[in-house]
Amino acid sequence: MMFSVVALGLGFTSCTDYLEKAPESNISATDAFKNFKNFQGFTEELYNCIPEFDKGYWTNSWNWGEDEIMNSTTNYHMCYKVDQGDFWGWQSGYDGWQSGFMDRNGFDPSGDRFKHSLVPGCWYGIRKANMGLANLDKFIGTKEEKELLEGQLYFFRGWFHFQLMKYFGGIPYINEVLPSGQKLTLPRMDYDTVADSVARDFRKAADLLPVDWDATTPGRATSGKNQLRVTKLAALGYLGKDLLYAGSPLMNKTVHGKAEYDEAYCKRAAEAFGEALSLVESGSTGYGLLPFDQYSQNFYTMDQNGKIAGQTKDNSITEAVFRGPDYGWNDTNWGVSKQFFACCADMNNGGVLTTPTANYVNYYGMANGLPLDDPDSGFDPTHPWKGRDPRFYNDIRHDGEKLIKGTLSGDQEKYRYADLQTNGLYRDADKGSRTGYLLYKFIDNSCNKVDDGYGWSHHFNIHLPWMRLADIYLMYAEAVAEGTGNPNGSVKCPLTAVQAVNKVRTRAGVADLAEKNTASLELFMKELRRERAVELSFEGHRFNDLRRWLLLDKEPYNKKTSQEFKVVNLDKNNPNDEEVSGFSEKLILTRNFSEKHYWLPLKVSDTSLYPEFSQNPGW
Repeated sequence: MMFSVVALGLGFTSCTDYLEKAPESNISATDAFKNFKNFQGFTEELYNCIPEFDKGYWTNSWNWGEDEIMNSTTNYHMCYKVDQGDFWGWQSGYDGWQSGFMDRNGFDPSGDRFKHSLVPGCWYGIRKANMGLANLDKFIGTKEEKELLEGQLYFFRGWFHFQLMKYFGGIPYINEVLPSGQKLTLPRMDYDTVADSVARDFRKAADLLPVDWDATTPGRATSGKNQLRVTKLAALGYLGKDLLYAGSPLMNKTVHGKAEYDEAYCKRAAEAFGEALSLVESGSTGYGLLPFDQYSQNFYTMDQNGKIAGQTKDNSITEAVFRGPDYGWNDTNWGVSKQFFACCADMNNGGVLTTPTANYVNYYGMANGLPLDDPDSGFDPTHPWKGRDPRFYNDIRHDGEKLIKGTLSGDQEKYRYADLQTNGLYRDADKGSRTGYLLYKFIDNSCNKVDDGYGWSHHFNIHLPWMRLADIYLMYAEAVAEGTGNPNGSVKCPLTAVQAVNKVRTRAGVADLAEKNTASLELFMKELRRERAVELSFEGHRFNDLRRWLLLDKEPYNKKTSQEFKVVNLDKNNPNDEEVSGFSEKLILTRNFSEKHYWLPLKVSDTSLYPEFSQNPGW
């Protein structure tokens, strides 16, 4: 059952109409809530308020940290706008292409992937969740059925508030269905006040939701098709994330003027994460880290006829803790996969290209677990691709690697191997790599015109998770370390902070953290930040991590660089052993940020509604 309201076009302004709309104007006061089938049908639309940040447009931009750069002729995606300091660009009024996942004209939860966007979807979803909670007394069914419904409603009310406050800071917390015609005067609350309310929602959801929907009586009716439904693990994961954000330096500084972690919030976050991981570590949940040879299943599927990503091929292990619906499971072929094969006009006719920055690739250390700049790492700038973290080889393509397997015409044979050295065939600010690297974390090696990886016959589909288990391990480590002051401490889980990081590394075949890098909280946090950069690379986390850590405007995090070098010797059978000379970085741009860039600007039309809804400082 679908619930229709006035379409949300312009964020909070349109949301005014939506929030004030009489709930009885579109739906029977009882029919939608009288039994589990109807009430779950009502609740299902909350899932459709989640946008696909990875493919909500023909091409997409969701990494706004120092991690990637777009080709020089693409000036409308948010990645470019953030580089220029233009944070107004998230708004549909500043996006003539309507390409951003945060705001888009014509929001419609029942529409195609172009009709879903985050901010209007959050306001829509908050009201819908409140309507469901207000009508629970009309439900007639079993206790288990009611708990499943209630758990979903509390989860989504918390999740939608969290997504808004993550970007804009303190907002009004809405926990009731506002009467029709009521003038809005809801004040913006302090960040921690909203975070505490959101935490209560997630806590209630965690207490009500199951680990496995298939194991519930109502869930058995859709057994095998419940993978996208929210679970206890998702609620605990977001409970911890909400509290960790509240305890992070940016939020603590905004509320209390202290540019440091809030120990109390971090301890509470660690308890939530620890509770989640204790379930996982017991081995009874079906959740786990995917084997590294199936790591890419977290991000895309190929030749699997629309199978949901985030699970092993035999469905025995699930790493994706929370992901939204896939509104067009084969739409990746029409743009997104093309934006990563940055070569030349002969081999790629895509207009938008995305490449990883050299400064970010440098976070990928050595297989021995040490960062490149550690004197004991063994990194050799004359053989820069040798002995690296296995995730480097999974995520990044470097010079000399074979990229095309199929038949090439005589004059195109030169493109078979990546020529990414300075002035190489694959280096071009417009149609090639600007940085000396290519990003392959989300595409298969056959994703090029010749090998036809884009083709319908391959059913190639990118579908990134909002949260996966590796993220929870790393957030737990951060929360424990900052909450207890001890990297070797643990909270509600058998794993210490150090062991949680090592668990993620072990999956990838990387050595444990060196003892010298766990000797103090400061040294541990430095390595933890690097580990998050590598494990969660290009998945949309970095921009918000840099913001909450108060590093967004600090060097070197405000720089984007290219890798310059010349090939001395290349054995095409062993490209990782390539010898180069002149290995150095070149500055492409510096992002000139100030204090105001730590929060996105609200719409002027929204902040003009009433005095209590004020604009963020500096905007």
